[in-house]
Amino acid sequence: MRRHTLYILLTLAALMTGAAASAQHTLGFTAGYGMSTGRFQPQQEMRALWGKYGGGLSWRYYGKQRIVGGFGIDLEFLQTGFSFATNSSQVEEKKDYLYYTRHINTIMMPVVWQPHFYMIRNHIRVYLEAAATFSYNLSSTYENRQAEQRGAADWRGDYTFKTPRDNRWGYGLAGGGGIALLIDRFELNFRVRYYFGYADILRNRNRYADNGIDGSENPFAQTPMRSPLDNLMISVGVNFRFNKEGFETWKPRPKRAKAPEAFTYGK
Repeated sequence: MRRHTLYILLTLAALMTGAAASAQHTLGFTAGYGMSTGRFQPQQEMRALWGKYGGGLSWRYYGKQRIVGGFGIDLEFLQTGFSFATNSSQVEEKKDYLYYTRHINTIMMPVVWQPHFYMIRNHIRVYLEAAATFSYNLSSTYENRQAEQRGAADWRGDYTFKTPRDNRWGYGLAGGGGIALLIDRFELNFRVRYYFGYADILRNRNRYADNGIDGSENPFAQTPMRSPLDNLMISVGVNFRFNKEGFETWKPRPKRAKAPEAFTYGK
């Protein structure tokens, strides 16, 4: 019995080793620049926050199928946030708006599907991306320009997360596309990705009626009903391919020649 068990384990190990050796795995890192904004309900006078950075690790597995393409997981550090005018009802022109701004540091994990096709003898890969994202908000800072104008000493600083008020966990969807240059065992990527948030950064006031919204940290008269955040990130990355043979792509099966019809005497 032990011999059979050992034989099965060794066979499975050999199969897994062979599969890993021939598999088309890549591991790399990305760095990006972009913007963040919020989608609040009731609607606020929002502005996009440019100058946000992101980066992290990227793992991909590429199959031979023509349409299935690649599958992978990213682990990223992403700067997000939102900014809205606190005095929009008191002034007539946008140049007079005073903004409350939050900058948020987030760990993001997209689970990615990446359909693609190759060009120029497999030296260029063009791809699209669709992903489900899961995130955790590490830390945050705030700036309240209206409080600064009033002379408040705490008009900016570190934002204190409070469980009844703030939501650290998030989820959403992401989509985008890019182009990759395949050079020997390396892949140079240029990518654009949009992160569409579904979770609220502030908890819904229907569930938490009295959640401590006051002071310079929180200029809301009431918590928004919805407060998801979105991000746009333009990235560049380098991936290393583990298999030495190169990327294998789908190829159509050669057409079989039709067998000649049998000759029948007298026909």
